[in-house]
Amino acid sequence: MHEEQHIAKQVDELIAQMTLDEKLAQLGSIWSYEVLEGQAFSPKKAEALLHHGIGQITRIGGATNLDARETARVANQIQEFLLTKTRLRIPAIVHEESCSGYMAKGATCFPQTIGIASSFDTELAMRIGEVIRDQMRAAGAQQALAPLLDVTRDPRWGRVEETFGEDPYLVSQMGIAYVRGLQGDDLCRGVAATGKHFVGYGASEGGMNWAPAHIPPRELREVYLHPFEAVVKEAKIASIMPGYHELDGIPCHSSRELLHDILRREWGFDGIVVSDYFAIANLFEYHRVASTREEAARYAVACGVDVELPSRDIYHDALRRALEQGLVSLEDVERLVRRVLTMKFRLGLFDNPFVDPDAALAVFDTPAQRALAREAAQKSIVLLKNDGDLLPLSKSLRRIAVLGPNADTIRNLVGDYAYPCHIETLLEMKDDANVFHTAMPDDIQAVDQFVPMTTILAAIREKVSPQTEVVYAKGCDILGDDDAGIPEAVAAAQGADVAIVIVGDKAGLTDDCTTGEARDRATLGLLGQQERLVREVVATGTPTVVVLVSGRPLAVTWIAEHVPAVLAAWLPGEEGAQAVADVLFGDYNPAGRLPITVPRTAGQVPVFYAHKPSGGRSHWKGAYVDTSNLPLYPFGHGLSYTRFAYRDLAVTPETVGATGQVEVSCVVENVGPRAGEEVVQLYVHDVAASVTRPVLELRGFCRVALAPGEAKRVTFTLDVRQLGFYDRNMRYIVEPGEVEVHIGASSADLRLTGRFTIRGDGPVACDKVFTTKVKAEPVA
Repeated sequence: MHEEQHIAKQVDELIAQMTLDEKLAQLGSIWSYEVLEGQAFSPKKAEALLHHGIGQITRIGGATNLDARETARVANQIQEFLLTKTRLRIPAIVHEESCSGYMAKGATCFPQTIGIASSFDTELAMRIGEVIRDQMRAAGAQQALAPLLDVTRDPRWGRVEETFGEDPYLVSQMGIAYVRGLQGDDLCRGVAATGKHFVGYGASEGGMNWAPAHIPPRELREVYLHPFEAVVKEAKIASIMPGYHELDGIPCHSSRELLHDILRREWGFDGIVVSDYFAIANLFEYHRVASTREEAARYAVACGVDVELPSRDIYHDALRRALEQGLVSLEDVERLVRRVLTMKFRLGLFDNPFVDPDAALAVFDTPAQRALAREAAQKSIVLLKNDGDLLPLSKSLRRIAVLGPNADTIRNLVGDYAYPCHIETLLEMKDDANVFHTAMPDDIQAVDQFVPMTTILAAIREKVSPQTEVVYAKGCDILGDDDAGIPEAVAAAQGADVAIVIVGDKAGLTDDCTTGEARDRATLGLLGQQERLVREVVATGTPTVVVLVSGRPLAVTWIAEHVPAVLAAWLPGEEGAQAVADVLFGDYNPAGRLPITVPRTAGQVPVFYAHKPSGGRSHWKGAYVDTSNLPLYPFGHGLSYTRFAYRDLAVTPETVGATGQVEVSCVVENVGPRAGEEVVQLYVHDVAASVTRPVLELRGFCRVALAPGEAKRVTFTLDVRQLGFYDRNMRYIVEPGEVEVHIGASSADLRLTGRFTIRGDGPVACDKVFTTKVKAEPVA
């Protein structure tokens, strides 16, 4: 019997035996600490909460102070209880967060997602997913609440840092790779990836969290739905999470059009849909589309939200009452239960839900994982500016001043979904229980050093020669008006050969954070006294380098105009300090590229490269009255310590059918003095179409390593169906006509341009193709 048919038979047999209580239990979840007494498993609490079973357990590693061995032990104890103390012996799915790594004590903390996107390296994204998979499985977890597939073009939004940026093609390709890394070839050994937040969450009104998204239908299809469709069809993603927000008056957790008509019926998704935390209750408490909790249950069940996270606020008593009132049918409930049980079979939980606690620590913080974290941090760093080749710095300078609020901190090197940030969040929630009506942990402590880390200051001291004096002054905080430390920083800079000023953000969800979930901004410059610190250091005349440790693109216009060297390090993770030092002193040649446009001012937002012909400028004069219409730094931008030349463009064939392929290739040569990597970018433009098309669209990229004098031919195989769009009747079509192709180093640095023609008598309806094949071959 086919495996899926066998699973379906077993699921039917189980459902036939289940009571209503047991069915409802499979649709809910509980916080892990609800069955803990202190840090130990409590059979008494489990008996009260789990006697009918449970669908999911929320964050054993991510919501406690347990290490990997202890987390695995608690996971085993919960599964053992379910298999020995409940009637039908149905195991639970344990889910965890995994935005920049498995969010748990001792787990590898990679650069935040926006940094991984800056690598333009899909193979790197997949390897990161593989590490997360191995660590989560070893600790007894089977579902990862990642990746974010939100396309975002508004850096005011706090969760920009968790995304792969502004471009649907880049988001799709990084997302596909990340999902493949998490899930592996067999879900029995992988973890179920969860694509979120379906859909348009990153396009919110005013850049505010949970706010409505105003997206026209064609743009929704071509930009915001595109990455989700790609991971469903190409990576077979196992789970989807709807967004907190609303689209056209319909909250996503109650949208049958999104969760049934598009996701399941049109795309063929057959995994599970899990709610975002508290989002089903929000239909009643926040959006007010439901007048009762029972109506909230009706909406969520009807559109196909299979599991409520992080607890069972609605999918318990309220859902039971909705059944009694005839708002929900038993058939609808059983449809959700069937999908939940099917996923548990696919994950191998019925075969063996247990792990070896004593073996868990062996896959945490290994030398190979640290090396990958270092590589990821190095590849994520973007050299925005380097006038006069100030960088790289000599390791034998007489005196270096290291300044700024992010110079001597490990906490600010990590993203908002790193372990310490969410422990802080739980503590804040515990202090203000009125915000979220949910269980809170009894015993949890804040942790900064959750994995061995060092500061950028310490990494610089370790990097330079013993004769080099490194002086440090904080200067100011991330937030606040206190400028008392600035004179000390200025004095340090005055006597130095170079000043390195490390400024930016603190990521997290608490009130003292400047980037992260619910940390939205109305302005986009440096906060507090940070810009003043930079200005006064620059005024000393000492050559200055600014390192931006931030979660969003910052509109640092003055710095861009007056500071000779600027690095965007994003939130680089556990090896981030060493990676920054590697780049500053030339042990690594930066090749990160911006996955999102950097605006000059918040007033430009939204500003992105793939605008329509009528966008991107004020007609007819072009610029704003008070500033340029151009971005501060464009999508795809990033410099190197070497130089690259592009030549020998070839586009074949010159004419192609609507379902054919075109090869676009060129030679890229390292004509500078150092080995380095170039991110070769392919853009397309439909010259004339029946609906307006973007002026440029990314359709391929390739990160190429080249020694000095070395050349490689980079070949993109472009399927013509990738040039399709939704016509005036909302059909996905390819139209005949001319197409421009551009190859270059960024969306604003296009080195080579060619054309080909799509032949035909009229538009052709077709299926989508999501990925451009690419290869790089040596040139003799």
